[in-house]
Amino acid sequence: MKRIAVVTSGGDAPGMNAALNSIYQMGTDLGIEVMGVRRGYEGLVEGDMVALQHRELRENMNEGGTILGSARFELFKDEEAQLRAVRNLRDADVEGLLVIGGDGSQRGSFAIHRHGFPVIGIASTVDNDLYGTDISIGVDTALNTIIESLDRIGTTAESHRRAFLVEVMGRKYGYLALMSGIASGAEVIITPEFEMEPPEVVRELHLAHERGNRYAIAVVTDGAKNNVRKIEEYIREHLDEFHFELRVTILGHVQRGGPPTVFDRYLATRLGSSAVQALQDGKKGVLAGWKCYEVEYIPLEDVVSKRKELSVSLWRLGQMLSK
Repeated sequence: MKRIAVVTSGGDAPGMNAALNSIYQMGTDLGIEVMGVRRGYEGLVEGDMVALQHRELRENMNEGGTILGSARFELFKDEEAQLRAVRNLRDADVEGLLVIGGDGSQRGSFAIHRHGFPVIGIASTVDNDLYGTDISIGVDTALNTIIESLDRIGTTAESHRRAFLVEVMGRKYGYLALMSGIASGAEVIITPEFEMEPPEVVRELHLAHERGNRYAIAVVTDGAKNNVRKIEEYIREHLDEFHFELRVTILGHVQRGGPPTVFDRYLATRLGSSAVQALQDGKKGVLAGWKCYEVEYIPLEDVVSKRKELSVSLWRLGQMLSK
């Protein structure tokens, strides 16, 4: 194998640049030229590829985001766009593709694989919702950002005897809310897997008040049916029954920004270098993920067809600790 390409797709995640640097370094060591695809799958369809440069990679390897740029490109669901991308790769004498991204990105990887082109995915999404991998690039950084935010919110909440509804990322997978809720000692944790109705939320916050708490925090996944807006609306309609002053904080994209943590840099380096070696060894149609502290390869067919389940035992632990 003489030339490969790498694309960063979908939502950015801290550690993507570290993965790019690792891919380049491993490729160079194996005598493989590494091309970078700019602007995600959109750039792949348009043939927007450049040779990765050592200096730029080294200067940015510990920065957040991705130097290649990224985008959500809905048109890549069309077979015509997929075939055009494969043609562009072959016309550029590219022999294998690495896709750094989450669920939607790996669906694109699987589509390319089905068209007969060698591809390996690299698990990267702050939501941590990819099937087959314990953790993905960006998750640790996002959790640390959330915890720091919750600690700061707790300080002002205690000073003013307030209850805060804090929305975190996750879409339909509540990992970030559950882990940050446990680590911060939140009184309420709401995820799409373990929903709570607004009256239940109010009851738990009241119990916290009765236990003598000077403040209370509810951590809510943005994709939950009962999101912060619905809970806030219910509480506003029953203010005479509510013991705290209420505030709402939506952390938003701050969770995806900033330099990656040590673990995310390490994870990105391991996954990136291992994926290059896997391509060289003839592997294809798999996701480079992380299981039991080692790199593991999961068939992309499983990644796109199976759902990752949130741990019930962790949920029970969160419920116990909130009391």
